[in-house]
Amino acid sequence: MHACLVSLFLSLSLSLSDSHFNQMEPGNDTQISEFLLLGFSQEPGLQPFLFGLFLSMYLVTVLGNLLIILATISDSHLHTPMYFFLSNLSFADICVTSTTIPKMLMNIQTQNKVITYTACLMQMYFFILFAGFENFLLAVMAYDRFVAICHPLHYMVIMNPHLCGLLVLASWTMSALYSLLQILMVVRLSFCTALEIPHFFCELNQVIQLACSDSFLNHMVIYFTVALLGGGPLTGILYSYSKIISSIHAISSAQGKYKAFSTSASHLSVVSLFYGAILGVYLSSAATRNSHSSATASVMYTVVTPMLNPFIYSLRNKDIKRALGIHLLWGTMKGQFFKKCP
Repeated sequence: MHACLVSLFLSLSLSLSDSHFNQMEPGNDTQISEFLLLGFSQEPGLQPFLFGLFLSMYLVTVLGNLLIILATISDSHLHTPMYFFLSNLSFADICVTSTTIPKMLMNIQTQNKVITYTACLMQMYFFILFAGFENFLLAVMAYDRFVAICHPLHYMVIMNPHLCGLLVLASWTMSALYSLLQILMVVRLSFCTALEIPHFFCELNQVIQLACSDSFLNHMVIYFTVALLGGGPLTGILYSYSKIISSIHAISSAQGKYKAFSTSASHLSVVSLFYGAILGVYLSSAATRNSHSSATASVMYTVVTPMLNPFIYSLRNKDIKRALGIHLLWGTMKGQFFKKCP
């Protein structure tokens, strides 16, 4: 299903973009085929520092999330709904950063800020897809914790593998449709000569602001869909944790309260970091109207949050630490064994 949607998007974007170029007004001879990603700074002296900083952050993000995925797949004790959702979250974190950071690193290294029109559309599509999937998945994970704490005796019956697979598939499908809608709305716009995007990737709002045609409908679609598809999962998360907190307060023993809370603390930390970063970025950008400040603030939810998620789960979760410890020990022992062999 997801592969079909991506193929549909690619064919539609290419055909519509070609017709978009051919239908431009005769008075405007400029055919928009590329944008310029200005990034964070134009100073040549800062480029090596930015390259090293974001390369190291990207490598840490990929390595940390790959370790989480490896631990959850290979350790039979982690074959539970919670860790199944966690491995999907780690996969989405890798994809979010891989959609934006490699292109930015290549631009810094080559001193070429150009991104083609089609590549910009694809970057927007996949970034919205993976970020939207994270949004839905965090709500699914909150529901999983709600069932585990509020209905522990029925947990394995309710959160069966079939339901878990359907929840993940539904999250991917809704994200793909939402992303496709936004890209099709961008394709209908006409662009003139102001092609500089004051950002390190093709961010949806920044691209729409460059349009010389009426973008009122685009903004309305964004506001409506964000309120519906963003507010819905957030409401579900808040409701789930209100019930979780009520159930924890009803537990008589302090040890029972701590054990119940510790199972949700990691997820609650990730939720706070994810939504806090996004709200902080958009509230600050709305207040300052500074595009470069918005680009800098966007690093929080595009780079920092995916990088910190593995640390949050591994540091607060004994099962993850045990699984990672076993793999590291096994890798060390296997390396010593092959080293001794002639």
